[in-house]
Amino acid sequence: MKVTYQYQFYPDTNQKQKLNHWLRICRYWYNRQLGDRFDWWDMNRTGIDACPLISSISNPREKPNYYNQKALLPVIKKDLVKVGHSGELLDFKQVDSTVLQDVSKRVDKTFERFIIGDSKGGKSGRPRFKTEADYRTMAFATASDDWIKLVRNDWLYIRLPKLGVVKVRMHRSIPDGFTLKQASVTRKADGWFIQLMLEDTSVPEFTPDGVMPTWDNSIGLDAVLHENVYLATSEGKKLSSLKPLRKNQAKLDRISTKRNKRKRGSKARRKLAKKEARLHQRIARSRQDFQYKVAHKLVRTGAKFFFHEDLNLKGLTKRNKVKQDDDGTYLPNGQSVKSGLNKSWLDAGFGQFFKTLDYIAAKAGAVVISKKPAYTSMVLSYRNEIIFTHCSIRDYWDEQNSLMVDRDINAAINLKRLGLDIFPSIKSRGGNLSIVGTMDEAYQKEILYTLSRAAKMPTS
Repeated sequence: MKVTYQYQFYPDTNQKQKLNHWLRICRYWYNRQLGDRFDWWDMNRTGIDACPLISSISNPREKPNYYNQKALLPVIKKDLVKVGHSGELLDFKQVDSTVLQDVSKRVDKTFERFIIGDSKGGKSGRPRFKTEADYRTMAFATASDDWIKLVRNDWLYIRLPKLGVVKVRMHRSIPDGFTLKQASVTRKADGWFIQLMLEDTSVPEFTPDGVMPTWDNSIGLDAVLHENVYLATSEGKKLSSLKPLRKNQAKLDRISTKRNKRKRGSKARRKLAKKEARLHQRIARSRQDFQYKVAHKLVRTGAKFFFHEDLNLKGLTKRNKVKQDDDGTYLPNGQSVKSGLNKSWLDAGFGQFFKTLDYIAAKAGAVVISKKPAYTSMVLSYRNEIIFTHCSIRDYWDEQNSLMVDRDINAAINLKRLGLDIFPSIKSRGGNLSIVGTMDEAYQKEILYTLSRAAKMPTS
């Protein structure tokens, strides 16, 4: 089993200068390798619908890969490397060899995801060259327990190659039996942090319990962006949202406006930029803390299966298409309203939350499954009728059962039905939707009981 613990460490002034210089060298090495791959790609590739007008009589050079790019390091270390655009001289001998080799591995993985894709077939976009703000982490791949020199109370002293001993604040102890396998350092807005990857082969990996999903051991989750609700569950509960970006938006705007008025490169602008970065960091950490608490709250219910909607967050946060008149005049396209909705989706961070829930649930032997949410928000969960035809319909009063049905909780129940394969089939015929399938009476009673209880339950 492998775990990663993150601690804050406190390098002295000389060590900070070294670390910053190392990041500069690693960033240059990353961009140089990425540029070399782009050059080879452009010079040795022709589209299927094009014919090269000029062909070279020389053989194409070897395709850059992890091994031949890493083999250039001994040659580069023989002399100082001059940066073309700035004339800066970089000494690669100052950086540990494993750190530079890890940079080559990062380039190889990045380019592979761009060309080939990941294990699921998904491809990443074209890799970007790193700026100073983008490249912040260096990895030491050959770390071992010998690097830890002393552990005293809440402090740990670890020796990093070519840097020396650094003082680490150990807010939690390293578990017994685990050995150090890798260390990486990261520069953040509030200081330097070290991530220690620990391994214990005697501890088995988390595996889900071998149980089948039933009505009692599963929960449906519906992502909500209405008022102060974050999630709706099939148990009839609504979990309130945090909205960290919205709450800090005014303060963030004041700092950003003030920073933009300062001269570029001035001390005042750098000071305000650091203040802005710390506020962004506080927003991100509060969101992450909130998501971990919600995930633990859901897992403590004892459910073994969590069914959530497979959200297309990239499409949901996409800008509206531009509308133009015949004479080229731009027409209103609703983007001003859509921008607020996009910000709310990004502030909620549902993609990050479901990954967090998957991680927390796996440790409890539970499983998180995503489902396509087609028509789950429209169908009445206990009668198989299409009721919620528009997003503005938040509630439905059922005269027959004297029941007020909440749209979000109804959608969560339908997601649970979808995960249990008891959701009806919906077909479109002549522009009208028709439902194919019957409703079991036992499930109908369970759903009516949940909805009646939810009508009396406040948002938690």
